[in-house]
Amino acid sequence: MTDQITTDPSKAAQRMRAGSLKLTVLPWVLAAVALMLMPFIFTSNSALTIMNQMWITVIFALAYNMLLGQGGMLSFGHAVYAGVGGFACMHIMNNSDLFSSFPLPVLPVFGGLFGMGLAMIVGAFSTRSAGTVFAMISLGVGELIAACSVIIVAFFGGEEGISGDRTYAMPFFGNEFLQQIDVYYLTSFWVLLSAILMYLWSRTPVGRMANAVRDNPERAQFLGYSARWVRYYSFVASGFFAGIAGGLFAINYEILTEENLNTASSGVILLVTFLGGVGFFFGPIIGAIVFTLVQTVLSLQTELWAFYAGSLFLATVMFFPGGLAGLLMMHVPVFKLGKAKLLITPYFKTLLPAAIGVLGLCALVEMTFHYRHAASGDHEMTLFWTTFDSHTLLPWLIAAVITAVGLGIAKKTAPALKEAWNEANTAGDLT
Repeated sequence: MTDQITTDPSKAAQRMRAGSLKLTVLPWVLAAVALMLMPFIFTSNSALTIMNQMWITVIFALAYNMLLGQGGMLSFGHAVYAGVGGFACMHIMNNSDLFSSFPLPVLPVFGGLFGMGLAMIVGAFSTRSAGTVFAMISLGVGELIAACSVIIVAFFGGEEGISGDRTYAMPFFGNEFLQQIDVYYLTSFWVLLSAILMYLWSRTPVGRMANAVRDNPERAQFLGYSARWVRYYSFVASGFFAGIAGGLFAINYEILTEENLNTASSGVILLVTFLGGVGFFFGPIIGAIVFTLVQTVLSLQTELWAFYAGSLFLATVMFFPGGLAGLLMMHVPVFKLGKAKLLITPYFKTLLPAAIGVLGLCALVEMTFHYRHAASGDHEMTLFWTTFDSHTLLPWLIAAVITAVGLGIAKKTAPALKEAWNEANTAGDLT
């Protein structure tokens, strides 16, 4: 009798496994080497700015996943901790006597401390329970502080925000961080250090108990652990790393506004974490990279980037609850069984036509948007490096045919892909 090996990314117990404080060095060394080499591959200042934004989002998403993925606490206002940390760092920048007394790489620590301080205050009453109560409290706190950003002008700067100059800090080995490449390596150092610390936190007894409280708080309390204090410690630690992300944002952009702590920013980080994969440590990293590329690179090509980002998020939640990381981890049993080659042909026959069909559907969406919103007399549009008249019938027919044929082929070959997937996950000799 054959045994079928399956994984369910939607179940936390199969996502997070017990571990220790031992740190596998190789992945972190490879990550450090990749961070060092990327500026030599992407040399423009715009690329460096995008990568800085990407790494800041990675830290923020990992901090948020300490709540949602590891502790089961859904927060709708977590951006306030990054925002308050960033505003505090901006005030330190503007205090010339204090700012000139320490090097710039130390500044994110102050952002983390301010974010942690706010988390200690809010967590004192918000972590008494999880679920809907915690989510609603987080939403209320987020809205309250966002409203205060316009009222308390002395700290938040009102609608204009607060700006600063990072070059006033004490030179760090003669480096005044005038160039974007200098800021990139500072941000890369902090993203690597923060990721290592958050990973180690997830392996501590508190981190493991956060998983237990997430899955079964009643049993955790029966064993003698306080679910409230476990949630509180996770909440405070998450606030600290969110504050570090806010401090790095202040260094990178040298300005903070109300947008950095409003509900929209909290919603974005929720989207990023779900997209990458809630519960997987590396899931938020994937989500941050994908979302930042969509937000920056794709937005240069189309005004509808938010529509595509939302569609991707919706498809992930509906069909891949484990996120992009869960989609990757589903293939681990296949590789362990040595049957990955069984999926190559079915993937090619199904996913390639599906991708072509989706591109055709995107073409229809873009053409509809251009047809409805282009200036009067502007009939020409460029799509997929092809310029054509959107007011003629032929482009619409071509896009419709490509969509129908691509999705039709994918639907027809999907049963064969499912059969190949089941076979690849079944232990036994290759046939």
